[in-house]
Amino acid sequence: MLPDQPVFYYDLASPACYLVAEQIISALPVVAEWEPVLAADVGVLEAELDRSSIEGLAGRLGMQPVRWPLEWPPDTRTAMLAATYAKGAGRAVAFSLAAFRQAFAAGRDLGDRDTVLLAGAACEMHPSALLKGISLRSVAGALERAGDRARSSGVGALPAIQVGNVAFEGIGAIEQAAAALNGR
Repeated sequence: MLPDQPVFYYDLASPACYLVAEQIISALPVVAEWEPVLAADVGVLEAELDRSSIEGLAGRLGMQPVRWPLEWPPDTRTAMLAATYAKGAGRAVAFSLAAFRQAFAAGRDLGDRDTVLLAGAACEMHPSALLKGISLRSVAGALERAGDRARSSGVGALPAIQVGNVAFEGIGAIEQAAAALNGR
């Protein structure tokens, strides 16, 4: 992480994290580091908005209509390991956006290995490399350490954006982080 670089903490299981992920690149004046963390490792996901609120916000943001996975809530541990592996390969943003879109734009289950491989293919990650990567102890350790870093930074709910020593949480984190980065 660069000294003044914000950190975006997210879990692929969260539609609120999806909405923030789709906005963060254009909403912040600097590029954020994307840090996949398991929500269970930091506390909880933001009190999730109901489905109609998520769908309405996605529509107001000009996003594709939300299609919900049949399996809910999904078991995203494999997908989160894949996001952690992708981060190590310099593809955290591409993989994570592809995975979020598989889940919430295509309605696919991120607990399904094939869905994870589709997200990997979208960012040119070879399936064999991705499968090997998610099985590495070093990747599992990196995911665990990311949760430790998030907790020590004061993150108690996801999505969260850390700016300096302050962690902004929830759907409104984008506006708060942008204001902090712009000195307002």
